[in-house]
Amino acid sequence: MVHSAQTEVERLKEDERIEGSPAVFMASETRAAPEEQTKSSPKSSPKNWRFYLILISLSFICFLSSLDGSVIATALPQITHDLSGADNYVWIANSFLVAQTVVQPPCAQVCNIFGRRWPMIILIAVFALGSGVAGGAKDTTTMIAGRTIQGLGSGGIFMLVELIICDLVPLKERGKYLGMVMSSSAIGAIIGPVVGGALATANWRWIFYLNLPIAGVTMVIMAIFLRLRHKKETSWTSALLRIDWIGNTLFVASLCALLIGLIFGGTVFAWSSWRVVLPIVLGVIGWVGFHFYEWKPPKFCKEPSIPPHIFANRTSNAALYIDFVSAMLLQWVCFFWPIYFQGVKGTSPLRSGIYFIPFEAFLILVAAVAGGTLSKVGHYRPLHMIGFVLSIIGPGLNILLTATTPKVVWVVFQAVDAIGRAFLLPTILPAVLASLTDDDTAAATGMYSFLRSLGFVWGITIPGIIFNTQFDRYSPRISDPTVRSEMGGGRAYERVSGAYVQALPPSLRAEVISVYLKALRAVWIGAVAFGATGVLAVLVEKHIPLRTELNTQYGIEDRYQEDQEKQNMAKENNSE
Repeated sequence: MVHSAQTEVERLKEDERIEGSPAVFMASETRAAPEEQTKSSPKSSPKNWRFYLILISLSFICFLSSLDGSVIATALPQITHDLSGADNYVWIANSFLVAQTVVQPPCAQVCNIFGRRWPMIILIAVFALGSGVAGGAKDTTTMIAGRTIQGLGSGGIFMLVELIICDLVPLKERGKYLGMVMSSSAIGAIIGPVVGGALATANWRWIFYLNLPIAGVTMVIMAIFLRLRHKKETSWTSALLRIDWIGNTLFVASLCALLIGLIFGGTVFAWSSWRVVLPIVLGVIGWVGFHFYEWKPPKFCKEPSIPPHIFANRTSNAALYIDFVSAMLLQWVCFFWPIYFQGVKGTSPLRSGIYFIPFEAFLILVAAVAGGTLSKVGHYRPLHMIGFVLSIIGPGLNILLTATTPKVVWVVFQAVDAIGRAFLLPTILPAVLASLTDDDTAAATGMYSFLRSLGFVWGITIPGIIFNTQFDRYSPRISDPTVRSEMGGGRAYERVSGAYVQALPPSLRAEVISVYLKALRAVWIGAVAFGATGVLAVLVEKHIPLRTELNTQYGIEDRYQEDQEKQNMAKENNSE
């Protein structure tokens, strides 16, 4: 039966290449749900101690990567001051994010060729190297180099963590374990600003040095216990020839240009500046050229890093968009809740981080529950719909926030929003993979991780544009022309975390706060609008039964089973 299912998959792929008809498009929705999946689901395969040790190690390194991504926020002013790097603060903050985003699809292809174990060990080493470089930095150039190296390691680690989980458990069980690992990532994001603020006042270099022992222990555990099967190439030459060198170069170069434009826009240069417009245009052109190069294998590219057939069905496409928009909106609300606390409530950056803990706490707990629910029921569409409905209600409630909103009210608002986003976190990747075969897991996971990171970038850029535009629109309400000038042109965000607003006379401070509230109201409305597009994407999705059997060449090595198979083969040969 398994053989017949594999034959059917191969036939559908061949039809897809030859005909390209609508019937084939619809057939591809079910090609990964073979005949045996329609029958009663077998019980979950037993997990041994090696599995749980690997899972704990993955959670630790995911926590570490997430912590390092968020810890810089509160420590950045002190780091910039100590390194005399005020002119380069944008790069210190964002070099990590750029490197983290562009590395993921190329890394996924490398993992398909060389397996999962050694790429993971090397990426942890790269992350540790970057931590050491950043911790020992004496100038901004060295700090930026260290943060970039860290980002390369972190981006690959995040992608590989999810990929390894996909290799270890069947599709239906993945939501449960993804929820566990993502909870550890959320914990890192929660305590990151608090740890960063505490260490910045003591010695910010320990923000980076603390990564070294944890990364070292994780590397040892991975080296000993992360034993996953993979088909080895006969030589290094044949392995290297499989890498999509031209496509990956196009992808990395175009995305770097696009992200540089997005990061510089509205912060370093005006959006109308050629220094912003040119890299964005070049990035878009390069990205289109990359997909054209990859689109018709093997006409141009023999083994594309992002195979075009992963976009050949509506469920994967809808789930990939849900991945992008949910990541964007998660960053959106995480970025602007602290603005409300600091700009409107007048709290310190550290206090605003503490006030945001309810959101993260609900996110962690409910994400674990949502992942377990998906593994139990096997239906992702209802979970996605619940997630987006609550994610629309959450920012909608935030529109009601004022300077006098009681603590209990904004905690409830945070809870509603966080619960909605938690329903999405561990349930999107299984939906992306539902219509695809296990052979497509690495490429699809790489695209999933990339779109999530890209969503994080847009989750800062779009609401930032809305916030600055609306602040300038309502700034005439500020009676003092000097204050109005100093806070206009995108500088309102810079002033939000300092003592500038709090030092103003009460009447003038009230005017500034009222403008902040107007600008934030527009930001929350924008989040509601983008959340509505997520609901439309859920309607496009199709329910596909999640596979309960694992058919991959990258599972955990079973030395005893392999020895038995070798002995049986030897006996058969001797008998002949």
